This record gives sequence, structure tokens and C-alpha cells, in this order.
Amino acid sequence: MHDLADSTESMEQLATVWRAMVLDRDPDADVRDLPGVAVRWADCRFAFWNCVTLTDVGADAVLLQQRLHEAAEIMRAKEHPGFLWVFEDLLDDDARAALDATAGRAGLEHAFPGTGMAGDLLPVPEPSHPDLTFVRVSTDEQLRDYADINSRAYGFALEDGRDGLAGSTLWKEQVHAYLGLRDGVPVTCAATVAAQGRLFVVLVATDPQWERRGYGEAVTRKALYEGGRATGLTRATLHATVAGAPVYPRIGFRPNTPIRFYALKD
Repeated sequence: MHDLADSTESMEQLATVWRAMVLDRDPDADVRDLPGVAVRWADCRFAFWNCVTLTDVGADAVLLQQRLHEAAEIMRAKEHPGFLWVFEDLLDDDARAALDATAGRAGLEHAFPGTGMAGDLLPVPEPSHPDLTFVRVSTDEQLRDYADINSRAYGFALEDGRDGLAGSTLWKEQVHAYLGLRDGVPVTCAATVAAQGRLFVVLVATDPQWERRGYGEAVTRKALYEGGRATGLTRATLHATVAGAPVYPRIGFRPNTPIRFYALKD
């Protein structure tokens, strides 16, 4: 039996945080809450800020088909590509079993998997790493470095990542965004932001040439430590990629719902 409360929390955290991020990128962005579909679409070059997610709890196969077609039509109307997020545990068993086939009929293809995670883990100890010094993002140059690390880690063009973050006041003042520097060079990054009584971890990345050294875990702990200290929050949430999924349980996160990301077929 799936824990719908955890799955719903994970979906609602996405909708809340992405609304802030997308409106920060473009005050006129599409942030509609439609029946069963939340749109959070900046229509910028940074594909992660172009998002649609399904919000029905317990959707059956018939409702899933309807929602996937609606989501695909929204995505087709946009200039820039993005992703549909599906929190699998919000679907009933029949809908979940038919998910990929139903998405294919709507003109969508599976792009990559993810995992929702949460934990009542704050406060965490102040972290350290022998290779790294940590600095909070407070300048446009540091924000560009943050964007570039994400672009390299996720395979985006540098200009695409910069289009998502460049010049953001939100990221320099309200998000607890940290760079990990090795010999003065930014190599890893992580951020936390308060959302509905939780501390949400967002855009964790490590430059591919410096992976598997514990850098991502260390900088995530730093963002959690500083965000927790500033807000007093005790619960944290995140959405992990395959690369990050083994790291976060070591910090205290517990996987809840699998997530599937879909893109429009070419």
C-alpha cells in the first residue's frame, strides 16, 4: 500500500517551490492550477523551469489518459521544451501499470526517473570536507558558477542554465545556495529554500570531473545546515535523480514516491 500522504507532500512541494522559481524567472510565467494539472512554466531555455505535473490523488487509468493528453497539449503550446513530472504513487495500480503506454499515446516519452524523498532530519551538524570551502551565493558571478555546474552535471548548454538563474534576486537573498570550492574553483553546489513548513533541497550538482568524492553530500549538508539554522524548520524534502538517490539516505532522507519525467516526442 502506497503512502499517499508522503506522495502528496512530495507533489505539493514541487508545485510550491517551482511556482516561486518560475515567477522569479518571469513574473508573467504560466503558473496555472488546473483540475488535476499544475503548470509551472517559465518558457525559458533552462528546461527544469518548464514543468507540468499531475496532481490528482488516486487517479485511475481513464483519468490518467485524460490528464496526460491535457499535459501534452499544454507542453506543445510552449516555445521551449520542458518536462511532465508524474508522481507514480499518486496513481492507482492499473494506471501505474499502464503509465508508459498511456503516455506514449499522448505523444510523450519517458526521459529519466527520479525519487521523492523526505525526512525529519534537521538540525544537522555543521559539515566539513577536507577538499572544500563553502561560500553562499550572493553575487551574479557566483550565481553564474552555480548555473554552470548544473549545466555540466545535467548536460545542458551553459547558456541554457544561465538563462534559468542569471540575475536572480531570489537566489542571492532568499535561497540558501552554496558553492563548494576546491582550491578556489567552484566544483559542487546545493541549495535549500523554505516551502510550506519544510526545507526543500533544490538543484544539487557536482561538476562531472569531480564526482564520487563526497562533494555533493558535503555541500548538501551545508545548505541544509544553514537553511535549517536560518528557518528553524525540522523537516526537509527533495526530488533525487538516479545519481543523487544513493547519497541522500546517508543524510537522513527516506525515499517515498518514484517519479517519472516525460518529454514530448520529437
